[in-house]
Amino acid sequence: MPEPIPPEPTPVSAAPLLILASASPRRSALLAQIGVRHHVVPARIEERRLDGELIEDCARRLAEQKALKVYSRQKSDSRASGEPLPVLGADTVISLEGTMFGKPRDRDDALEMLARLSGQEHEVISAVALAQRGVLTSKLNRNVVRFRALTRAECEAYWDSGEPRDKAGGYAIQGRGAVFIDMLRGSYSGVMGLPLFETAELLTAAGLPVWQA
Repeated sequence: MPEPIPPEPTPVSAAPLLILASASPRRSALLAQIGVRHHVVPARIEERRLDGELIEDCARRLAEQKALKVYSRQKSDSRASGEPLPVLGADTVISLEGTMFGKPRDRDDALEMLARLSGQEHEVISAVALAQRGVLTSKLNRNVVRFRALTRAECEAYWDSGEPRDKAGGYAIQGRGAVFIDMLRGSYSGVMGLPLFETAELLTAAGLPVWQA
């Protein structure tokens, strides 16, 4: 008689390891790429640079604020029990000659950003922060990107594609905007918005595993 087929093993619970304080589907996909189970809970903070604030300090502060806001929200939720889940926040900004570019306000703002980035090198700064058990840690990631010269017509066509609307600097390296990029020195995931090297360092230092099944 043939050997009986053993029963399927009981699946391990896929409980989330942490909360991602971001509405960005790109950050969620990057976190899933390194095997980190998570819920998405957008922080919805005001993302602006303070007077006199260094651009890198702004990115770090915004990432930390996002993580803290969602972490505090858990603690104040009367329905929650036990220790709140760790919360990961992130922020990405573009720096060109001392000017910070965030997400474009509208079409004109996006076209102006792309015109200024055309043919130039700029810095992409991504910060990632982790709030856990009342402790806040963060790391900064810096990258240099160079654009080829862009025409007004292709910038307008790019805006019409819909891609630049929610992207720092008005472009996406992982999308159609990749054709603008002549050179990248640094982290591809950092330019996308979640630097995976620094993220894994934060999680590992906090005792949170990556590469989960």
